[in-house]
Amino acid sequence: MADERVHAFTDDALGAHDAVALAALVRAGEVNPRELVAAAVARAGRIDGALLPVAHASYDRPRISREGIGGPLWGVPTYLKDNVDLRGLPTAMGSEAFRARPARRNARFTDQLLSTGLAVLGKTRLPEFGLNASTEFATAQPVRNPWKTSHSPGASSGGAAALVAAGVVPIAHANDGGGSIRIPAACCGLVGLKPTRGRLVTNAQGGKLPIDLVTDGVVTRSVRDTAAFFAAAERHHRNPKLPPLGLVEGPGERRLRIGLVVDSPTAKTDEATRRAVEETAARLEAMGHRVVPTTLPFGEEFSRDFLSYWGYIAWVIAFTGRVMLDPSFRAGKLDGLTTGLRRSFQAEFPRTPGVLRRLRRAEAVYAGIFHEHDAILSPVLAHTAPPIGHLSPNVAFDELVERLLRYVAFTPVNNVTGGPGIALPAGATPSGLPIGVHLSAAHGQERLLLELAFALEADRPWRRIQD
Repeated sequence: MADERVHAFTDDALGAHDAVALAALVRAGEVNPRELVAAAVARAGRIDGALLPVAHASYDRPRISREGIGGPLWGVPTYLKDNVDLRGLPTAMGSEAFRARPARRNARFTDQLLSTGLAVLGKTRLPEFGLNASTEFATAQPVRNPWKTSHSPGASSGGAAALVAAGVVPIAHANDGGGSIRIPAACCGLVGLKPTRGRLVTNAQGGKLPIDLVTDGVVTRSVRDTAAFFAAAERHHRNPKLPPLGLVEGPGERRLRIGLVVDSPTAKTDEATRRAVEETAARLEAMGHRVVPTTLPFGEEFSRDFLSYWGYIAWVIAFTGRVMLDPSFRAGKLDGLTTGLRRSFQAEFPRTPGVLRRLRRAEAVYAGIFHEHDAILSPVLAHTAPPIGHLSPNVAFDELVERLLRYVAFTPVNNVTGGPGIALPAGATPSGLPIGVHLSAAHGQERLLLELAFALEADRPWRRIQD
């Protein structure tokens, strides 16, 4: 395939607006939701053949809820990731191992998302069960990065990120069990906030695990869209154990102590990413924040334990698939990564009690970081988005795991510990691929992260794919 930039921006009802602007136009009567849906459907048709981000479309019947009518994001079109149930559409989870049937009811998170006023047009593609960091498949065509179609859009919310970056919709659902909101945001030049565990309703899959790694959220092109979504979602459900978030509308005034991490204990960061992180640190210092180098107390043992737990998830899928997913499930049809993770877990099964014990202790270790720092600045990934094929599930398992560990070297800490983290655009490679930086904070401190994100966006607005 030609290596090109692909987008759907044009002079229609959506224009170049973000979700907040579109919702304001709907409230003012300057555009109606049907026009926005029609424009998004037309845009999807223009890029679908090049990027392949859509798993299931419902263009003739966009999904809305009564609770969402007149909501803060009323009328704005979006997509749901294909690992969360939407009544009437299948939930295939990116897998060829079973025949997905239409869901009988919405997931709890689906209802929360719909309560904001968003209109769901369909579901986005993800790698098998969200286990890979690239949206690639054993036999099907991959999802491609709109900025450079020879490269990965990240994962596991790669389909969502491709649609938002390409301009089909301004906001799309994503979820994150090891970096799957933040990784595709970094690869596609978007904003991606993984909230504190428990900020939104519990994810149906993650809530069944011994350690819940999975949180839902969105990927967007503007900080204010992310802030608006979380404020709107909080109207549907607020966790009383966390500080209320409310609507964050701009930078904060407090000067912060920010720890700077450039390399992880397990992977050296590439030069382009390192430069983006250091330039971001300099910008934060120019704003009056104090940025000091630090290290994170999570080394090779943490990475090995996380990989073992990832294998446990694959083993559970293989062991329970016929009951939990569909009677048609066949473990022999799982892709090479899922199969390899399952077998790896089985070989190391005696380690499991220690793995769980250490991973549970990590939450307190993470909290201790913020006795000295208000936030941590780091890369999202140790290197920029790889070419399609580099992380294919058809790569030999041992080599694929090594590549994943060298790539996904920063984000899993927030999943294990439950802490919030946000990916933000921060420049590009010489060939035009986006680079992301990552900010982490203490549990419940999404407001602080959004205030920093607003400040960075105002200081240097993100690049636009249509320019």
